[in-house]
Amino acid sequence: MNKIKWAVNTMPKTDDKQLPVMAVEEVKKARAFHDSFPQYAVTPLAKLDHMASYLGLGQVYVKDESYRFGLNAFKVLGGSFAMARYIASETGRDVSELPYSVLTSDKLREEFGQATFFTATDGNHGRGVAWAANKLRQKAVVHMPKGTTQTRLLNIQKEGAQVDITDMNYDDCVRLAAKEAAETPRGVVVQDTAWDGYEEIPAWIMQGYGTMAMEADEQLAAYGCERPTHIFIQAGVGSLAGAVQGYFANRFPENPPKVVVVEADEAACLYKGASVGDGSIQIVDGDMPTIMAGLACGEPNTISWDILKNHVDTFTAVPDWVAAKGMRMLSAPIKGDSQVVSGESGAAPFGALACIMTMDEYKELREHLGLDGTSRVLLFSTEGDTDPERYKNIVWDGKER
Repeated sequence: MNKIKWAVNTMPKTDDKQLPVMAVEEVKKARAFHDSFPQYAVTPLAKLDHMASYLGLGQVYVKDESYRFGLNAFKVLGGSFAMARYIASETGRDVSELPYSVLTSDKLREEFGQATFFTATDGNHGRGVAWAANKLRQKAVVHMPKGTTQTRLLNIQKEGAQVDITDMNYDDCVRLAAKEAAETPRGVVVQDTAWDGYEEIPAWIMQGYGTMAMEADEQLAAYGCERPTHIFIQAGVGSLAGAVQGYFANRFPENPPKVVVVEADEAACLYKGASVGDGSIQIVDGDMPTIMAGLACGEPNTISWDILKNHVDTFTAVPDWVAAKGMRMLSAPIKGDSQVVSGESGAAPFGALACIMTMDEYKELREHLGLDGTSRVLLFSTEGDTDPERYKNIVWDGKER
């Protein structure tokens, strides 16, 4: 059985110039924008007291994004806010002047017209972009990597986007989307990975993800938890991880939570970078066979990487069985705790936490992180059963042991 690998962050610090991207004031703008949607509601934060006791922790909180906008995943937060910021910049407005009611109005349609938003996705991001484009009366073109299931393609098709499954991996799909956008009049790439020369839109997407972090922060306070001591956060290209790490580093500058990044071991570019230890970007290429489709990305977001290497405590790479264990434990909680229906990428951090707390081979990591009966751990279940058949195969039929 493959084991969890980890690398404590010893990378040299930079001047941290990307941290202001996730300043609390910036995230407030995204939160106000999302709040203007008629479909908006704060997603639940499950407080798993019995699970915390079982694992030997003080408190365990899981943010359940399966309720987000009826789309079963958090990703729509980023794509929708980036589109709004783009339309705001094109029409000479501040995004605060473009709530949902204005963005969807005939008046704005006459003024702005239509753009075509191109993106690559394993499923959730593309569905969010397609949904937002549909609601905002824009066009969307979505490319998906090989191995993507028909269920995920059909979910995007239902939102009216042009979508296909390619014979490429995720990172090559990103390059295809960028190429087509460059060749299309009013073509725009909406991708949550940044590279040199493409940083503005990914920064906006990260700020959109900040809505989820800010909600969780407020919900913790309502539970009487002033701040989490630890955050476990999953990473593909690292945009979500950078957004969550960035928000909480800005929110608690004097006493930030200890952050653990969790990647799929077949696509662990951030872990690889932390292992090299000099701060350079490392890339994983080729096929990335993992059930954690949302984390099967091999090239880091340059903005996020800068935030992560300055602030993250430990980077981990987990095999598929860890994500499957997390899915099962959240699906069948200890009596008295809430159930969380969590997909493969959503449950990976919880699976990692459970292994670290209960398996002797991870005692050294447990002690390094200082995880004990006083710890207050926050996790984000970023997706529900976005592929219901696969979810049943794992949770009901015991696949991926």
